[in-house]
Amino acid sequence: MDLPDVARERLDSEAHIWLTTVSPSGQPSTSLVWFLPDGDDELLIYSLDSQRVRNIGDGQKVALNFNSKGGGGVATFTGEATVDPDLPRCDEHEGYLAKYQDRIEQHLGMTPTAFADRYHVGIRVRLAGVRAW
Repeated sequence: MDLPDVARERLDSEAHIWLTTVSPSGQPSTSLVWFLPDGDDELLIYSLDSQRVRNIGDGQKVALNFNSKGGGGVATFTGEATVDPDLPRCDEHEGYLAKYQDRIEQHLGMTPTAFADRYHVGIRVRLAGVRAW
């Protein structure tokens, strides 16, 4: 996917993104999640076994967006999320640890192993669309 510069910059620099899923009854649910870009058009997310995981199931369209300070640097995405049982544990994923190990240890007071035991569901989001300005 050809991403606008502002979208690529946000994906490369941000630690959090809002993920919106929809329940079987049609209720949207938005959660702030940690993510890792995987190539040009995929994001990896590690999750608790939560409502968002049940909403995604075998595959669901999702929306993602970043916070915006004063209305600039806006980037919103659409995509399809799937639970990916083939992803390595997050404590075994070099890129994920490079991005989040300090946060896991310093902010959460957890070891990467304890974090991975809790956030053990791997989610892969294939980006399909982007709006950015």
